[in-house]
Amino acid sequence: MAVVGVAKLEILMRKAASLDIDKNKAKEITDIVEKKLYDLLLIGERNASYNNREVIWESDVPLTKGFLETIQKFKKLEEELAVEDILNFLATMPPLKYPLEVELEKKLPEIVGALIYILANLIKEISPDSRKPSSEDIERAGKILDLTM
Repeated sequence: MAVVGVAKLEILMRKAASLDIDKNKAKEITDIVEKKLYDLLLIGERNASYNNREVIWESDVPLTKGFLETIQKFKKLEEELAVEDILNFLATMPPLKYPLEVELEKKLPEIVGALIYILANLIKEISPDSRKPSSEDIERAGKILDLTM
């Protein structure tokens, strides 16, 4: 189960950065987004532990000023993501040590949306003249995310 379906991902990529993706590229993109979401939650788990809590709060997840601004840009796209899809994806991953607070669960669609928005714009920066990203463009954007998040 992916955090977002192909049709919704196609819409988001088009709205966020004027990119057209096919089904093959959708899998590559969702793999990167899912990995980064899980990475953010792992750090949130660590931060909750540092704060002697057994629940991961939104404030435990390392969302930078730029990331929070990107959430606002995602919201302006007026596209909804299903929290159930994201929670179903997380259920397929190694379990986190602590549960997510309810407020953080409600924010997961915005976090995933921001990750998609960021990835779309990184791809566009890597290959500004192309509306159809190559696998290499997607891989480069994923590497940049790994270095920065």
